Amino acid sequence: MPNITFSSPSYKDKTVYAVAGSHTESVLKIAKEHKIPIDFSCEDGQCGTCLVKVTSLDKKGRMAGPLTDKEREVLVSLGKVSREEMEQMSVDDLPPPWRLACQLIVRDEDLLVEY
Repeated sequence: MPNITFSSPSYKDKTVYAVAGSHTESVLKIAKEHKIPIDFSCEDGQCGTCLVKVTSLDKKGRMAGPLTDKEREVLVSLGKVSREEMEQMSVDDLPPPWRLACQLIVRDEDLLVEY
């Protein structure tokens, strides 16, 4: 089971265990279960309210599940990633550090989630 450390300048860091590989455990769902106050609105990857910065703490550096199409569009529209950068990341199979907590599915790796 991976550890997810949630970090915010306004709250004490909190590390929780997550179930990996279920394909239903988004970072937002895990945060809500552990009363971690990540902002959210639509919970569907369309509004960008749950934007978080994610860092893999494993040497593998996979950084959780792949980006969804909705997530790609929102990250570009928010200016966190340019279309060119997004295309290059797709080719290189590297995720951006910015993700939407409602779309980010946990894999078997430790993560730092800054919100």
